[in-house]
Amino acid sequence: MLGIDASGKTTILYKLRYAEVVTTIPTIGFTVETVEYKSLSIAAWDVIDMGRHDRFTRHFWIQYLQGATALIFVVDSGDWERIGEAKDCLHALLKEDAVQDVPLLVFCNKQDLVRSRSVGEIAEGLELQRICRREWRIQPSCATIGDGLAEGMEWLQQK
Repeated sequence: MLGIDASGKTTILYKLRYAEVVTTIPTIGFTVETVEYKSLSIAAWDVIDMGRHDRFTRHFWIQYLQGATALIFVVDSGDWERIGEAKDCLHALLKEDAVQDVPLLVFCNKQDLVRSRSVGEIAEGLELQRICRREWRIQPSCATIGDGLAEGMEWLQQK
């Protein structure tokens, strides 16, 4: 599970792990956590300020992406100003050889916010139609109440 900072990765992770909302604070540095969800083992890690630390984070990508059977990418649907940053991060991930044939699940998180963009707008902003030559699904979600999380995870289990 990847995404730029403040997209909701940690909230999703803990909602899946504990089935409740856990108060989170912004992740400082580079963190990795793993959670079991039914038959899936999910490694969630924060990619922060990728533009300035691209070489640093890419070094870790290669190690964590080896053996990955799927990618989960989280986008803050209410932060349209950063959609370009999210797109750049996602495109860089999808270029890695280790994940060329794995399915991609995109959680359009924070759909409960008034300013959130639609799934179609997010797909367009990320340029998913143009770059994805794999199975993919874009799933609206609200991690704080759990909406959309089970549906996305069920889709992944079927892949």
